[in-house]
Amino acid sequence: MTGTWWLMQGEVRVGELREYGIDQPTFLCHFLPGPGWEPVSPLFEAWAAVQGPDPDGSRHAKAIRPLMDLGLTLHPSDGSVPLGLFRDCILRIDGNTARLRC
Repeated sequence: MTGTWWLMQGEVRVGELREYGIDQPTFLCHFLPGPGWEPVSPLFEAWAAVQGPDPDGSRHAKAIRPLMDLGLTLHPSDGSVPLGLFRDCILRIDGNTARLRC
């Protein structure tokens, strides 16, 4: 893994993740919004708002589904193979912080 990733939707940069620590198995990152952030931010906010027990996972699934439909990818700054969000990794963004699990 690398310490910096670009969150992309097609050719549009949604944001940048900069690793500052690890809480195994999660990378802790600073999040910097990009030009494509505004349209997708409400979807990440909706998922961040899902708190507390969710025994059957339905609340998480309802919040994640619209994010999955965006086809977002993470592109490592070292040129490694891009990762598909919710296929190869899970990303939670809450304000200017992000948690990435691959």
